[in-house]
Amino acid sequence: QVCRGLQTPQVPVWLCSVCGRHSVLFSTDSLLLSDWRRERVFHLYLYSGQREQGQTACLTVDTHSHHWEEAPREEPNSPRNRRPSLEMAIRTKWEGATISWNGTEPFF
Repeated sequence: QVCRGLQTPQVPVWLCSVCGRHSVLFSTDSLLLSDWRRERVFHLYLYSGQREQGQTACLTVDTHSHHWEEAPREEPNSPRNRRPSLEMAIRTKWEGATISWNGTEPFF
């Protein structure tokens, strides 16, 4: 039998499979999914267990950024404009959000 703490986690946790690699994406803010005001700017932590990841990555998600504030881009399919797969997965929950890797080199 599974204990109650595992049935209902106290913090938001997502198990991800991006490009065939498994990882855990989580927040330490227990109110993230129940209080809409917390979804403005928040942190998500990523742990993949991959060799190239030395420590848990902290990503900052801004759901109220504006596309016109971004630097101008060339073609949408240009290699320079491609986004990491993990960012695209996060945007399935928070459409249009900007994600900062806070100095960590994206490894997904």
